[in-house]
Amino acid sequence: MNKSGLSITMIFKAQSLNYGEGIGNISELKKLSRGDGSVYTFASRQALRYDIARIGNKLFGWNLEVVDKSKGTVQFKDNLTIEDSEEMDLFGYMKTAKKEEGSSLIRSAAVRLSNAISLEDYKSDMDFLNNKGLADRIHEFPNLANIEQHLSFYTYTVTIDLSKIGIDEKIEMDKEIRAKRVKELLEILKVLNREIRGREENLSPLFVIGGIYNLNSPFFLGRIKLEGKEKEFSINTNMLKDTTTLKIGEYSIYDDTKVGMIKDTFKNEKEIEELFEEKVFTVQDFFEDLEKQVEEYYKN
Repeated sequence: MNKSGLSITMIFKAQSLNYGEGIGNISELKKLSRGDGSVYTFASRQALRYDIARIGNKLFGWNLEVVDKSKGTVQFKDNLTIEDSEEMDLFGYMKTAKKEEGSSLIRSAAVRLSNAISLEDYKSDMDFLNNKGLADRIHEFPNLANIEQHLSFYTYTVTIDLSKIGIDEKIEMDKEIRAKRVKELLEILKVLNREIRGREENLSPLFVIGGIYNLNSPFFLGRIKLEGKEKEFSINTNMLKDTTTLKIGEYSIYDDTKVGMIKDTFKNEKEIEELFEEKVFTVQDFFEDLEKQVEEYYKN
């Protein structure tokens, strides 16, 4: 079987990544509530996609001039195809049509993103803001605002169906271009950042686990849990170990699973190294190895 399901789950540390509507002069973070009473903040998959496209344009010249509002809604231009847009190729599209013109054109995403959800629950931290520096210049009273803050580890998962990249209806792009687009995406994920409210947050992974599998599935989504003890954090290895015992027929996902880590981030890195042995790399080496596997896939 030709393995075409690339899946990686990452952990990064950042602060206050995505704000919602807000109430009055209070800016609220996007949050999720759990049945046990815990509240977690998150950055939406749309926010992650925005920054992926932004950095893709900055690093690799991805074409972002691909949308208009000629049909009344903002969407990708009718005359463009996946050959013209890396974003359309990776993340899919929908081009609406009037009833008399026929059905809408839809291409499912080859790359799927989850929300980036905090691994530490939100404790209602707030920041009081004002523009006193500006107001003092003209001898006026400052404007006041309150903004929610949350510093936490976050986790999210990316899955890529390699067989769908560069293929759409009658279009089938050269394998070299298909490989290039996936490798560029991996390079972006490796150095991902987010620009928000005058800050630039680092979303580059401190820990990453995954590989290329027989099935396109987010195996480690929801399997990442942190344990905080004595002012240090550990990754729950029992959940990782049990996940790698999954089998598809006789095929075990452990065989194709590798790990990348930034040293001295988590207290139990030795335990992780013992669990995965020769499958543990630096984050840089993890992505280099993954890119080599992508090249091999498109050579076949």
